[in-house]
Amino acid sequence: MKTKTNPPTPRAPVPPDNSQLSRRHLQFGWWSLLVFLSLGIGLEILHGMKAGLYLGVSSGTRRLMWTLAHAHGTLLALVHVAFAVTLPHITGWRDSSRRLASASLKAASVLLPGGFFLGGLVTYGGDPGVGVFLVPVGAVALFIAVFITAQNLG
Repeated sequence: MKTKTNPPTPRAPVPPDNSQLSRRHLQFGWWSLLVFLSLGIGLEILHGMKAGLYLGVSSGTRRLMWTLAHAHGTLLALVHVAFAVTLPHITGWRDSSRRLASASLKAASVLLPGGFFLGGLVTYGGDPGVGVFLVPVGAVALFIAVFITAQNLG
């Protein structure tokens, strides 16, 4: 006895699996948060010990640069967590565009706080060190990541 089979139904395109990328950004975000919160604790210790390296009159630029490194790093760590949570809600995102947003966000997370931190390592009077030139590159990378993500949300 033959059984009746239904004709195959056309399949909808399968959206890209964002779970692996989402997990990578969650890991990057939480580990970055730990690193930059540790930096903040270190800055608080320098402040509490009234370290001349950090609080001296000639260290104002260093203090500003390192505070900016801590603040930007902490914020960008949280942006990674937000990006990871956002990924499953974006459908139809081209893989190349998604990868560019991901890579740009990671680059920004290294370049922005890294540039501020390096700019404070060696200062020249009231001017930061040459590491600060990484900051605008990181800012452009962050802009690209945010723009692409916002654009794909619709």
